[in-house]
Amino acid sequence: MGLFNLFKKEEEIQLPALEVDDDALVAIADGELVDIKTVSDPVFAGEALGKSIAFQYKSKVVLCSPANGTLSVLFPTGHAFGITRNDGVEILVHCGVDTVNAKGDGFKLMKKKQGDSVKAGDPIVEVDIEKLSKTYDMSTMLILTNENDKSFTFIEPQAVTRGQSIIK
Repeated sequence: MGLFNLFKKEEEIQLPALEVDDDALVAIADGELVDIKTVSDPVFAGEALGKSIAFQYKSKVVLCSPANGTLSVLFPTGHAFGITRNDGVEILVHCGVDTVNAKGDGFKLMKKKQGDSVKAGDPIVEVDIEKLSKTYDMSTMLILTNENDKSFTFIEPQAVTRGQSIIK
């Protein structure tokens, strides 16, 4: 590594911007949408925190905002974040089961900070699935913790791409 490489900015992950309506709820990355009941944690599988779905990923993945709104919660460990849509619907994205115990190892926060406005598809955290899956169930849950008097029905389990609608 040369001297000038020490001063080089870390390469920023660039993903194409998404244009979706404020009432949209979209896939947070390319992967497999799976039934929440397949998750090993009974709290998540039983939807104790709210209506939920899960995603499976094979390797490193950048998890993005599932909606337009505010990044209302961002755990410094990177294992979970919350989005409050502009209409008050609250969404929690939780990457892996018990991954809080990784203390941030395997997670890399992107440029967004808690309180920032976000658009659906904005990068929030990069996750090293391969590394973390050696210790943890790396199912990634999307939980509607407050539907704010709205009603959501998720699409059936299938392969999804970042920005694809996940509601019927």
